[in-house]
Amino acid sequence: MNYLLPSLRLWLVTILVCVIGYAGLMLAFAQSVAPFQANGSIIEVDGRAVGSELIAQDFASPRYFWPRPSAAGYDGMGAAGSNLSPTSKDLAARAAETIARYGATPENPIPADLVAASGGGLDPHISLAGAVYQIDRVAQARGLDPDRVRELVQQQAAAPGAIFAPEPVVNVLQLNLALDRLEE
Repeated sequence: MNYLLPSLRLWLVTILVCVIGYAGLMLAFAQSVAPFQANGSIIEVDGRAVGSELIAQDFASPRYFWPRPSAAGYDGMGAAGSNLSPTSKDLAARAAETIARYGATPENPIPADLVAASGGGLDPHISLAGAVYQIDRVAQARGLDPDRVRELVQQQAAAPGAIFAPEPVVNVLQLNLALDRLEE
């Protein structure tokens, strides 16, 4: 019993310092240094949140650029890779379905990132090659000149953010919002 009260005090101090104090300090630091990122990198259009710069969304309409496939169904709560082996029949069927959706042919092969899901299933970027591959479909669906859409894709291309991304990437949500602004 002699140790109960000091133990409870130590527990309370530890909770206050480690859980509340540290979390509050990190929150204050993040809000002061990078408020946009600290609040989820939310993109707004006309004062309405339309998505996050960091999480992919499913765009099914041919009028939009499509993101990488998602093993998690673009659900942030269930983000994960597929865990299917390269010899999996399910993975092969999923890849064949994606390739057919894009209308790929041996003469016009599809970039690999448009077929393979990312590790977390929510990658908001596609390769520049993946965006260029979709230009004709998007331009035709919107009735736009493909060269104008190509110019927009080049404007949206960003340098890779990691050493593992050797080529420029395009944020799909940002690109699709720029397309919508182009038609206004």
